[in-house]
Amino acid sequence: MKKLFGAVEIGGTKQQLAVIDETGRILDLVCGKFSLPNGAIDVLNWIEANFPVLLGKYEVCAIGVGYGGILESSTGRVLLSVQVPGWQNFMLRNWFEEKFGIRTVVVNDTVCGGYAEYMLGSGRGYRSFYYTNIGTGIGGAMFFDGKTYDGVGYGGVYMGNTYVGNPLDVPGSVCKLENFCSGMAIEKRLRRPGRVPADSVLMEYCGGNVSGLSCYDLKKAADAGDAFALAELELFASVYGVTLANFITLFSPQRVAIGGGVANMGEVLMDPIRRHTAKYVFESAQGRYDVVQCELMDENVLIGAALYARDGFNPI
Repeated sequence: MKKLFGAVEIGGTKQQLAVIDETGRILDLVCGKFSLPNGAIDVLNWIEANFPVLLGKYEVCAIGVGYGGILESSTGRVLLSVQVPGWQNFMLRNWFEEKFGIRTVVVNDTVCGGYAEYMLGSGRGYRSFYYTNIGTGIGGAMFFDGKTYDGVGYGGVYMGNTYVGNPLDVPGSVCKLENFCSGMAIEKRLRRPGRVPADSVLMEYCGGNVSGLSCYDLKKAADAGDAFALAELELFASVYGVTLANFITLFSPQRVAIGGGVANMGEVLMDPIRRHTAKYVFESAQGRYDVVQCELMDENVLIGAALYARDGFNPI
């Protein structure tokens, strides 16, 4: 009989609970998208209300948690969340073990997503593999010879928190990559009054009210050949591609996989990312890497959390 594992994804906009078998197959899933007026306590209350119902249906031997923020890996202590208040110095692993009485592993959510891809998805068979997500924020996870790179014990390769030039600000200004290239940043630009020209099909999609424009609208407009939408994706890729090229130059992964909600745009986004990355990557890496859309997409954080619960977190 296959072993079963509980899996939890704690994010800035989405919370998920699942039971997953040892092969990575999801058997049951509960998803919640709701506002967090009280921050972390709202997430914890939702988990405490919903997880026992799910766990009561199965016999799980361990729980894996993918948490969207900075962790002390050895203890499962949360340092902070960039998006959600109230997590500072919270002993998340202890909370799960006290509430549910089940051994728990807590790992950064992007790292969980990357581990799932490395073991079962787009990173299978590669000695060195880099995974990054573009969603509410931008994270990163690096894997060498089956092991997870964890820096000095608080995670590593936080690509979204590196600084880049801001082409829309005064010359010489900089910003964090995720403040320009995350899904939230893209939508913030689209919703800025006067940014979308009157002749763009985006104005048709929103009926002239740009406050509701989304990344999905941008994809749809780009697929339709809208000049403004295509230019927006080129602008995005020009900033993102420089950062990714720098990372590839430094670490030389054989494969880069991109996930997260924004990556659901597919080739209309992936193609300009590849072109702009190739412009700037150093000669030592040219022709020795590829950039792909991840395979497991929205399920990879949960699957990776379950796999870490199965395998343990054994970083380098």
